[in-house]
Amino acid sequence: MQFVRLIIFWFIAMTVVYFCISLYSRSVRREKLEDAFDADHPDGGAPGMRDAFVAKGMEDYHKSIRPKLIALVYVIPFFVISTIVYIVNTN
Repeated sequence: MQFVRLIIFWFIAMTVVYFCISLYSRSVRREKLEDAFDADHPDGGAPGMRDAFVAKGMEDYHKSIRPKLIALVYVIPFFVISTIVYIVNTN
């Protein structure tokens, strides 16, 4: 029963970590897109052009591998903990 409780708390903690990392990564990408647009268009560009540029960049970001790699926050700790438990119990 303790193992089940550990798994439940681990899953909840990793979900919080996943969302924090995901939000941070998206905000950094959005900021880079806004800075890139501002550098290319010092006059501000046409109305709505910046929003369209950022929306297209974020759409490309969501299709990239980076958001999928963030999901490793579930996998890597699980394998590390499993390995440690296995090593401790075999000795």
